[in-house]
Amino acid sequence: MYLKNISIINYKNFDSKTFEFDNKINCLVGKNGVGKTNVLDAIYYLSYTKGYFNTVASQNIKHGEDFFVLDGIYEKENRDENISCSFKKGLKKVVKRNGKEYEKLSDHFGLIPLVIVSPSDSNLIVEGSDLRRKFMDSIIALNDKAYLQSLLKYNKVLSQRNSLLKYFAANFTFDAVNIEVYNDQLIAYGEQLFEKRKLFIEKFIPIFESRYKHIINNNGSNNFIEKVSLNYKTQLDKIEFRDLLKENLEKDKILQYTSVGMHKDDLVFKINGYPIKKTGSQGQQKSFLIALKLAQFDFLKMQSDVKPILLLDDIFDKLDEDRVSQLIDLVNESNFGQIFISDTHVERTEQLIKKTKQSYKMFELF
Repeated sequence: MYLKNISIINYKNFDSKTFEFDNKINCLVGKNGVGKTNVLDAIYYLSYTKGYFNTVASQNIKHGEDFFVLDGIYEKENRDENISCSFKKGLKKVVKRNGKEYEKLSDHFGLIPLVIVSPSDSNLIVEGSDLRRKFMDSIIALNDKAYLQSLLKYNKVLSQRNSLLKYFAANFTFDAVNIEVYNDQLIAYGEQLFEKRKLFIEKFIPIFESRYKHIINNNGSNNFIEKVSLNYKTQLDKIEFRDLLKENLEKDKILQYTSVGMHKDDLVFKINGYPIKKTGSQGQQKSFLIALKLAQFDFLKMQSDVKPILLLDDIFDKLDEDRVSQLIDLVNESNFGQIFISDTHVERTEQLIKKTKQSYKMFELF
């Protein structure tokens, strides 16, 4: 599977632009601010029906305009797939596959698997658990529609239970029967999420660890061995969900929201036994994130038997020469499909890409 071309109209800094891509490697080069990342974001949008860097559709419209249109043609399983995403202020987002509009955007989820690696991924390390949980959920849900539905239903019931808690507080009342109705639903959906998250982590950890070792060339000859770990942190590993809700009911009534459950799960990132957020260097953190994203690529490929499109945004920033070389070796493997790379240095990028001996195209933006 690969993206043959994309048409971009009124998206971010672009008026109207069309790109014809190579089926292997495509390099977007130019100074900062010319739109390299915006092209990658447009490609991401066609897969996930939202921007990677800004999920608010109206804020992705070019200044002074009131709509945007993205249109891409892919070759998948020896046939063309035409995907278009459009949005006009005041109206709903429209996503079409081969000219037919989706009734539910979730129906498009997973059709065009894609992984992006970007400097903004550092938020996975430095920000709160919400981003890491969404990262995990997006990987599982991409090829598991039942998981996606359970997640959507869990979040809906969670919102309803929180509203009920606020109502109790505002009206100085409490209805145990009513709260139990929401508890039952929250438990049913939550336990489904819990079991699938556990299974996912069991498969994902060895893939991630293997990727990290390859990136840092950790072959045992180094004087200092970087050992990374990724763990699933959940409140349900020691107590049943129903008991957890019961124990925290009084607290929830005071806080007026549900303080425990699957929406509090987290992924814990460590290097040499310590939180990578506090002890990891910039290079180590970036290698960790690249390994995380390449493991995402491997997992999606394993689940769907389709090579996801890989977007590498400003990937050479903060990486030393050895780590860059390891990364180039990785993307040169046969299990990778179409790759998009953005960088500010034209000569550096082309010199590195030539080493892969793969077909490629250079797009210099001004």
